[in-house]
Parts: sequence; structure tokens; C-alpha cells
Amino acid sequence: MNTKTLMYIVKRLILAVVTVWVVITVTFFVMHAVPGGPFVGEKAVTETVRKAMEAKYGLDKPLFVQYLTYLKDIVTRFDFGPSLKSRGRNVIDIIMDGMKTSVKLGLIAAFIALFIGIVLGSVAALRRNRIIDRVIMVITTAFVSMPSFIMGSLLLALFAVKFPLLPANGAAKGGLILPVITLSLYPMAYITRLTRSSMLDVLGQDYIRTAKAKGVSRWRIIFGHALKNSLIPVITYFGPMLAYIVTGSLVVEQIFAVPGIGRAFVNSITGRDYPLVMGTTIVLAILIVVMNLIGDILYKVVDPRITLE
Repeated sequence: MNTKTLMYIVKRLILAVVTVWVVITVTFFVMHAVPGGPFVGEKAVTETVRKAMEAKYGLDKPLFVQYLTYLKDIVTRFDFGPSLKSRGRNVIDIIMDGMKTSVKLGLIAAFIALFIGIVLGSVAALRRNRIIDRVIMVITTAFVSMPSFIMGSLLLALFAVKFPLLPANGAAKGGLILPVITLSLYPMAYITRLTRSSMLDVLGQDYIRTAKAKGVSRWRIIFGHALKNSLIPVITYFGPMLAYIVTGSLVVEQIFAVPGIGRAFVNSITGRDYPLVMGTTIVLAILIVVMNLIGDILYKVVDPRITLE
């Protein structure tokens, strides 16, 4: 690793820290600016009890003091505090429990989308304007245009209700099959179109024509030059996409009752569980920042001509 690359990584790490700090700050003050409070909806809670509960969780202190305490706990112990609704549980424990399922679900869906997307995109580019190219483009356009909640509902109605081949509950055995398919269809279609467009551009470059003129074999041109260089836009998209999927699709996890972080996040919003909302948001931000950094470094691996500055 040369000095320029090392300096680039250091600068990106500093920028990542600043980005996460901004996310923490904005999320904290926005959540506390929302009218109402976490104990407003509690049944039969008197004013005295409400004040006692706010004192227990430190919500009676000045807002800036709460912010400094929260920031200190995250930096020193990576502690997001206790959940206001799941009594006796810490936010980090709820997030880690949800991530066990969400990570499994997200990784499987992401790599299925990546593999199938690259294969279909390459086939479409190499068979440009032929029947298979047109079929692939029609199908991928449909998947890109269809929201995940519609696709999930259709798959649920078809394969769990009409033809009960797969379980509808994500917590049951084999219950992740439908959520994985639902999560992978959109990114698979997008990667297919991205790969096709990028490969068509690469195949039109001068060095490809030179390789053909020198008699280089077709397969070596495709796999040794065209495909490798056409993956750069895919890597750009795949990093943040993986972070989003691993964190959990909110809608998909709700549709299939998957006990992941996305479902916990939705429940935290409806229940005004401030620490859980902020903790989940921060984890998502960290994943996106890290995956973007990894993606930038992979540019250099895929194409040594790229200079990181």
C-alpha cells in the first residue's frame, strides 16, 4: 500500500467519523423535537409516575446535558442506553438480536442479487438487441418498477396462501425463502441493467478492439478485460445496497413477520422508543459509511489505473 492510498484511507476514516457524529446529533435533536413523549401513551400513568420514569431514564435533565451523556456513552462504551419500551433490555442487545436474522437474510439476498445480476447483465450485453436481451430487459424493468411491498404481498399470496408451498412466517423453518426472494429481486434487476450498460461501454473501448485485432480469444476478452472493468459501477452500487439490506428491509420484515432489526425499528417508531430509533439509525449509518469505504478501496483492486485521492 503506497502513501497516497494510505492517506486517502485516513481521510475517509476521519470523514466517516464526522459523518456518524452528524447523524447522531441530527437524529438525537430531531427525535426529541417530536411532540409528545415516550410515556404519553402509557395507560393509567399519573403525572408523578411520569416524572419519576423520566428521572429514571435521565429525560428530566436539560436537552444538551442528555446529548453529551448520550454521545459519551456511545464513544466510550458503544452503549445506546436502555430501551424505553422493552423494559430491562438495552438497545444494543435488541439491535444485536435483530441483526442475527437481518444479516443472514440480507447477505443471502445481496449475493444472490449480485451473482444473478452480473450473469444476466453480461448475457444481455453480449446478445445485444436479440430476443434474450429484450426478455431480460423487460423482466428487469418490471422488477425495478415494482415496490418491495407489492412484490412481497404477491409472493405471500401466491406461494403461502394460494399454493401453500412455503411458510408465511419468517420465523418458521424455511420462512426466509420468500423474504430473500423479495429482497433480492430489485437489486438483482438493477445490477443486471447496470452490468449490461457498463459492459456495452467497455466493449466499445479502443483496447477491446485492439485485443480483438491481435487475435485474443473471445472468452479472454470477456472475462479478462470487459467483465472485470465493467464491475466498477456495480461495486459502487453494491456497497451501500448491502448495508441497507443487512440492516433489514422495514416493509419486507413486517410483511413476513421476520424477527429482524427492521421490524424492531418500526415498533420503536410507533412506540416512541427514542434510544432504539437512534441506535438503529446510527448502526445503519455506520454500515453505509464502512461499505462505501470498502467499495472505494475495491475500485483500486478491480482497476489499478484508478488513483485514490
